[in-house]
Amino acid sequence: MTPIALYDMDKTITRRATLLPWLIFWARAEAPWRLTLLPLLGVATLGYALRLLDRTQLKRIAQALLMGPGCARATVARRAAAFAAVTVARGLWPGAVVQLAADRAEGRTLVLASASYAFYVEAIADALGIDAVLATESEWDGDTLRPRVAGTNCYGAAKAVRVAAWLAEHPHAPMRFYSDHVSDATLFERADEAVAVCPSPALRRLARSRGWRIADWR
Repeated sequence: MTPIALYDMDKTITRRATLLPWLIFWARAEAPWRLTLLPLLGVATLGYALRLLDRTQLKRIAQALLMGPGCARATVARRAAAFAAVTVARGLWPGAVVQLAADRAEGRTLVLASASYAFYVEAIADALGIDAVLATESEWDGDTLRPRVAGTNCYGAAKAVRVAAWLAEHPHAPMRFYSDHVSDATLFERADEAVAVCPSPALRRLARSRGWRIADWR
């Protein structure tokens, strides 16, 4: 059986979260006037901070504001590839690039599990030579992308469920897991080897208490 290397993406492989950069990238290319709606996104973000909105609702609002009510599949694919090229060229932790190469050289299957939208996560994964992607799925109306999440936001417990289902279908040898955030605690506990990458303060404390390896990929 093939060993697995499972990676979170935002702030683990990438230097920063990718949703807002993606939305701005899209708006600049496709509808620059939508950038004037950023203050409304700020209001929605405040609503999330006050727990008036959940993560899924915030993502739907953000996509509707910056991408609009519908986007053609071919255009999404083209822009996602361009965004992936920029992200891979300038937006990765150096240590992430080294570790991906090392895990690939060990013969591990590389899997990316992310709460970000699959339509651009898959493009980043393709550019990095990652074998499989588990990410937040979007609703498509034929070949038109809608600002709605299909199923659940692939975050926290929902991400752990998605990963467990994927692993059940792919018998594997030991799994190594990398993430920066304590929301992935369930996956850290499941992994045979857990690596906290540039961890948040809460994850750093948990990693020290559990004896997990802490890595700085900066």
